[in-house]
Amino acid sequence: MTLIDGKATAATIKAEIAERVKEIVAAGNKRPHLAAILVGHDGGSETYVANKVKACEVCGFKSTLIRFEDTVSEDELLSKVRELNEDADVDGFIVQLPLPKQISEQKVIETIDYRKDVDGFHPINVGRMAIGLPCFISATPKGIIELLKRYEVPTSGKKCVVLGRSNIVGKPMAQLMMQKCYGDSTVTVCHSHSATLKQECREADIIIAAIGRPDFVTADMVKEGACVIDVGTTRVPDNTKKKGFRLNGDVKFDEVAPKCSFITPVPGGVGPMTICMLMQNTLLAGEKAIYK
Repeated sequence: MTLIDGKATAATIKAEIAERVKEIVAAGNKRPHLAAILVGHDGGSETYVANKVKACEVCGFKSTLIRFEDTVSEDELLSKVRELNEDADVDGFIVQLPLPKQISEQKVIETIDYRKDVDGFHPINVGRMAIGLPCFISATPKGIIELLKRYEVPTSGKKCVVLGRSNIVGKPMAQLMMQKCYGDSTVTVCHSHSATLKQECREADIIIAAIGRPDFVTADMVKEGACVIDVGTTRVPDNTKKKGFRLNGDVKFDEVAPKCSFITPVPGGVGPMTICMLMQNTLLAGEKAIYK
């Protein structure tokens, strides 16, 4: 069994990005600039954004954090999004989700200039990804593809089961695994209402679990030699931890791992790759490598 170390892989990629940024600046070109909008004071969102700012420092990017209280109006937030669209110094930006109930997340996403949409959520980027055109690919699926590639996990012609159908992970993951230039796999998408979910998993060479249920994938669902990618990050109460909780994956790791050829841990697997791929998208935006 090979443990896929997302933390170490992400550190390697960020070092590669930092070297590229040095070359860009040395050639007299502009340092890539990522902006982030944070609304309110949600603990999870605060942590995510702080980690993104730290990653920008490591990669040598310029970063800007724009804060709003959770009472902000939709019009005011959209006005800031349009301002960032027009700011020539900002190469890419994100609006941290979730947003307060008075704001339409979809309207915000669609207002972002797709050429600066480094989260890869805009319908134009989602559509281009679906038909295999160059685009910003959302960070978590992109990070999983990168892990599979760097660990040389065989994917071509393999049966891949994606557990979960969210717009952020499940759907784009299935699209990427299906496409010849990425996974080149035979893909089945399962979800909470799939009647044959366990059977499908038992036949899979690769399981990508993004269903949001702690310890959902058990040993009886995994065949010998399968590759298991765990996207789950649920906070589970744990009095032995300083914060009073631990991050728990969708996979019952201790009993599943011995059956696997490859497996990602939680934490330290897919999670670090998500922010790392946001950095990679920001580099692409700064270099105008996708959209001129």
